[in-house]
Amino acid sequence: MERIHTLVENQRTFFMNGNTIDYEYRKENLKKLKKMLKDYESEIYYALKQDLNKSKHETFTTELGFLYSEIDFALRNLRSWMAPAKVPSPLSHKGSKSYIIQEPYGVVLVISPWNYPLQLAIAPAIAALSAGNCVILKPSEHAKATSQLLASMIQATFDSSLFHVVEGEVDITEALLKEKFDYIFFTGSSNVGKIIMRAASEHLTPVTLELGGKSPAIVDEDANINLTAKRLVWAKFTNAGQTCVAPDYLYVHERVKFKLMKAIVKQIKSLYGKNPLYNEDYTRIINEKHFNRLLHYLDSGKVIHGGNSEESTLMIEPTILDKITWQDEIMQEEIFGPILPILTFKNIEDALYEIKRRDKALALYYFGENEKIQQQVIEFIQFGGGAINDAVYHLANPYLPFGGVGSSGMGQYHGKFGFETFSHQKSILKQTTKIDFPFRYPGSKLNTSVVKKIMK
Repeated sequence: MERIHTLVENQRTFFMNGNTIDYEYRKENLKKLKKMLKDYESEIYYALKQDLNKSKHETFTTELGFLYSEIDFALRNLRSWMAPAKVPSPLSHKGSKSYIIQEPYGVVLVISPWNYPLQLAIAPAIAALSAGNCVILKPSEHAKATSQLLASMIQATFDSSLFHVVEGEVDITEALLKEKFDYIFFTGSSNVGKIIMRAASEHLTPVTLELGGKSPAIVDEDANINLTAKRLVWAKFTNAGQTCVAPDYLYVHERVKFKLMKAIVKQIKSLYGKNPLYNEDYTRIINEKHFNRLLHYLDSGKVIHGGNSEESTLMIEPTILDKITWQDEIMQEEIFGPILPILTFKNIEDALYEIKRRDKALALYYFGENEKIQQQVIEFIQFGGGAINDAVYHLANPYLPFGGVGSSGMGQYHGKFGFETFSHQKSILKQTTKIDFPFRYPGSKLNTSVVKKIMK
């Protein structure tokens, strides 16, 4: 507790001395961060292999490559993001100038999860450092190799008064949450998100919560079945389904169900081989607890493909479940694994109504060619973000905000949206002293009539 308190106070002193305000300083920190990732690239591949059995291809495309792009995007746009934004002044404020300044909050706590233990730790830090904050990062204790690597490489690269990693179990997170931070950014489960929000409320600390939920993929009867199957299999089974925006369940029109399932099985074999459990590049489940939780879901419905597992390696095959109902246990909480339950519908309106009745999802994906129905889906259902005729890929666009709504989270980041998340928008009115209009002051009926004409 004392060590953590000292760390927070050192960062607060560093921030209050104005060390992070300068554009050049922020730019240099982003460059240092990118160089750090490049210098430690081989160690990053090794750590993610240890934690999740991630291949180099998957590590680069879903973790490292994303971070390189995010840093480059910030470097290209940081000066314009930091510039005061001029806004109009109304007639009643004639003679004044109005503008908005993006001001850093101060000392920021980032709590990251285990499923993308590098990307989801560093991406919020990129945004926070761009915005001029000091950062304390608490990585997940479940991805031990990556957590240790984050601690060692950040310590070797940055002054702890600016950017520091605190490792540990749940008790360390609890100790951190007792400190007064200026902003808290959390990625993880909804249950833990509630704990974070309660702790933040003690100091009235603003929060961003990137949570999860049951993200649906809807496949209509006019969808391009083969391409849909390929994109769904990639989106669902990347990282063995341990992705917050992975399609959690498939809602397919009954007329194309058989054709789609056949195409999905074909794509699973194409991407992961006939025996994924012996595929050296197939991601494993993070730990035994989650492995056993996922095996329990296999009791729901009927396995039509996959279903095999290997306890010694904590691997579960890409699995398709049929004969599923909304009442089954697997439909009550986020799966977060390589199991895809399938539901069918006859009428798209009925399908949309069933989805809308449930908690707001972090993502939604619709596959179909009818533009009116595409628009109907987008407008009728509330969800964090999503895609039409694709899945998960919206995350890779830095011009789009990423975040949830309702039980799937609050706040957003990526690109400029991350910079703005970690910035307070300070409003400034610069008034002239050359003139002073009398109508705003009390004292005469004329002043009141002038004000009414201007402000009505």
